[in-house]
Amino acid sequence: MQGALVAGFWGLLGGSALVLGAAIAWVATLPQRLIAAIMAVGAGVLISAVAFDLMDEAYRQGGFTATATGFLGGALAYTIANIIVSRRGARHRKRSGSNPDERQHGAVESSGAAIAIGALLDGIPESVVIGISLLDGRGVDAVTVAAVFLSNVPEGLSSAAGMKRAGRSARYVFGVWGGIALASGVAAMIGNVALAGATPGMIAAITALAAGAILAMLVDTMIPEATEATHDYSGLIAVSGFLLAFVLSKSGG
Repeated sequence: MQGALVAGFWGLLGGSALVLGAAIAWVATLPQRLIAAIMAVGAGVLISAVAFDLMDEAYRQGGFTATATGFLGGALAYTIANIIVSRRGARHRKRSGSNPDERQHGAVESSGAAIAIGALLDGIPESVVIGISLLDGRGVDAVTVAAVFLSNVPEGLSSAAGMKRAGRSARYVFGVWGGIALASGVAAMIGNVALAGATPGMIAAITALAAGAILAMLVDTMIPEATEATHDYSGLIAVSGFLLAFVLSKSGG
């Protein structure tokens, strides 16, 4: 039970970045390039985590078949779910500026709700991975937690800004993002408890499934939005995030 609580804490910490981003959007307006640069760093960190932590660990525990099956399955599941929420107004949920779907259709309020659902969709695989990382008794994967935190800040910021423009109250905005942060903690707890007695092959498949979903999310949402604002510098910024995560991963292992 203690392990589940620890997993819930770290999942909640990663999800709390959504609340932080919402708070920033409520009191200030940051330059779009700055938020996009943060997103590019987060993308680089997540790519490193997927490559060197999640996929390596999945392969070590379950071999190629379980890893490949989970990886492709995660990407497919995320893609289908992402298409559904994107068509309901959440296509640019990680955008640091204004949402073009909102401007075009005049549906700020409804797209804000879809964005919140999209944020939950993005956060579930990340939170499950946090819970799984505690099963081996070596402690939480700090690189993964940092990557989740960095990727959630601009998402909470952009989405809360849209809700604010729609006239939503602070109670509503922070209630939504606080609820999603709590859901992230619960997902981490579930990942830790449900897989506590699982076979290495099952853990490998679930880990790879989360990795596939995270990588698909990166390509579909984070990287395009980061590149749009930072232009020629986005690759360099992402590489810096990747290198930072790589150094942290190897020095901690």
